[in-house]
Amino acid sequence: MHPTDATWSGPNRLRTSDTEREQVAEILRAAMAEGRLTLEEGEERLGQVYAAKFRDELAPLTADLPDNGRRALAETPQARAATRRGVRRHASFVAAAAVLLTGLWLLSGAHFFWPAIPLVFLVIGLMRHIRYGEFHHRHYHHHRVAPWNAPNYR
Repeated sequence: MHPTDATWSGPNRLRTSDTEREQVAEILRAAMAEGRLTLEEGEERLGQVYAAKFRDELAPLTADLPDNGRRALAETPQARAATRRGVRRHASFVAAAAVLLTGLWLLSGAHFFWPAIPLVFLVIGLMRHIRYGEFHHRHYHHHRVAPWNAPNYR
């Protein structure tokens, strides 16, 4: 759901789905919780979200919010918990790979600790996930590109 999609508006308007309506409603609820929208304004916009039939009717409802409201959505407790779960899963994979590779090194009897080479890359990937976990999620779904290919990469 990106405003620059060719099918977003025009003669080939697409009808919106319940999932898309619910995504915009979550953005508006997060903006209300953050204090960017008053309760009355938020309720009015929520009514417009659930009454929307086409995708192009949803975009103006979040246009005046920073990053179209996606930043507030990424800072909700649910999004933060999902990011933490993802990082924990990634860390457990790196730990399991470290144990496996070290075991293979011990069995091989090699003098050089060769598991250090793949472990360096695995740890670098984990550090990037920790640092850009929320950033990556927000940019990938918004721009459909990796965060380091996004136009405003830090």
